[in-house]
Amino acid sequence: MTERLATATPAGTTGAATGDRPPPARFAFDRHTWKEIAHLLANLPASLLGFTYVVAALLVSLGLTVTVIGFPLLAAGLLGARQLGKLERARARALLGVRVEEPSRLPFRRGSGFLPQLWMALKDPVGWRTVLYDFIRLPWGVLTFAVTLTSLFVLWPVLPFIARGLANADRAMVRGLLSPSDELERRIAELETDRGVVVDTAAADLRRIERDLHDGAQARLVNLAMGLGLAKEKLLEDPDAAAAMVDEAHGEVKLALQELRDLARGIHPAVLTDRGLDAALSSVASRCTVPVKVAVDLAERPAAAIEGIAYFTVSELLQNISKHSGARSASVEVWRSSDRLLIRVEDDGRGGARLDGGTGMKGLADRLSAVDGLFVVDSPEGGPTAITAELPWRNRTAADATPLAR
Repeated sequence: MTERLATATPAGTTGAATGDRPPPARFAFDRHTWKEIAHLLANLPASLLGFTYVVAALLVSLGLTVTVIGFPLLAAGLLGARQLGKLERARARALLGVRVEEPSRLPFRRGSGFLPQLWMALKDPVGWRTVLYDFIRLPWGVLTFAVTLTSLFVLWPVLPFIARGLANADRAMVRGLLSPSDELERRIAELETDRGVVVDTAAADLRRIERDLHDGAQARLVNLAMGLGLAKEKLLEDPDAAAAMVDEAHGEVKLALQELRDLARGIHPAVLTDRGLDAALSSVASRCTVPVKVAVDLAERPAAAIEGIAYFTVSELLQNISKHSGARSASVEVWRSSDRLLIRVEDDGRGGARLDGGTGMKGLADRLSAVDGLFVVDSPEGGPTAITAELPWRNRTAADATPLAR
C-alpha cells in the first residue's frame, strides 16, 4: 500500500515555508556557498548523464513505437527517468538544502495485467516531468559550469552572489519539475478506477440477486399459485385431493420463505445489524466445514459499510477454506489498529492460494481496494495460508445504528 506522509505542509512544499532557505549571501565563503559552488560545477556531468539517457533511451523507444516493442521500451525508459529524478532530488537536498518529498510509487497491483500496468507507466506525469528536466538541463549545465569555473578565478570576490543566483534558479527547477505535485491527479485517477470496480461489483450483486429470485423464490411462488388453482378446482369434487394439494402448497410457502431469508442474509444478515461482527462471524464460522476459532477485539463497532465489507470478506474466505483448502482447522482475528480495521484469516490447509487462482481472491482484493483497503495473500504450496485484509476505520453514525424494518 502506498505510504502517505502525515505532514502539516502539502506534498512538494519547500522554500522558506519549510525552512530550507539558506542564509543571505555574503562576500565571505561559508559552507552554504561552497555547497552551491559544488552543485553548480556538478551540473555539467549530471546534465550530460541525464541528456544522454533521454536521447538514447526515450527518443529511440519513441522511434520504435511503430513496432511492438516500442511502447514497453518507452515505459521502461520513463521508469528509469524516475530513478534519475531521485538522484537529482538527493543531490539538491544535500547541496542546495531543497527538501522535496519523493513522489509515491506507481500503484501497480498484482494480477492487474500487463496492458493496464503498461498504460499506467506510459502516462506517469512524474516520469515525463523528469524527462523534461533532463532534456532542458544540458545547456543550463554547460552555462553554470562555465560561469562558476570562470568566476572562481576572475570574479571570486562576488562569486557567492553569482552562485546564489544560479543556485536559486536550480532550486526553482527542482521544485517545479521534480516535486510530487501530481499526487492529487494520481489520487483522482485511483478513485476513478476504484469507482469503476464498485459499479461493476454492484451490478454483479444485482444480477446475482435477480438470478436467485428468479430461479428460487419466484419459481416456488409460481408453483404455489398453480397448486392452489388446482386445489380450488378440486375443492368440491375431490376434497381429499384438494386438501393434499393445500398441504403441498403450504410446504412450498415454507421453502419460499426460507429461500427469501437466505437471500436477505446474503444481502445483509440480521445478526450483523443487531449484534455486530463478533456474533455474525461466529455464525459464519459455525457453518464452515472446518473448525474455526474466532477472535474479535473491538471496543466499538465501525461504520455499517465497513462492517459489512469485513463480514463478507471473512465469509468468502471461509467458504474458500471449506471448498478448496483441505484444512483441519482455521482461525479468524479482527482488531483495530489506529485508523485501520485489520482482519487475519489463517488455515493449515494445502496452500497455493493466489489472487489469480479463480477462488474469488481477485474480487475480494478489488472490493477492498475500492474503499482504500489492502488485501495480502501469503499461501506457499503445502501451506499454511495466512490472508490479511485492511480496511479504513470509520466511526459508526446514528444512521448506522438505526435498525432496518423487517
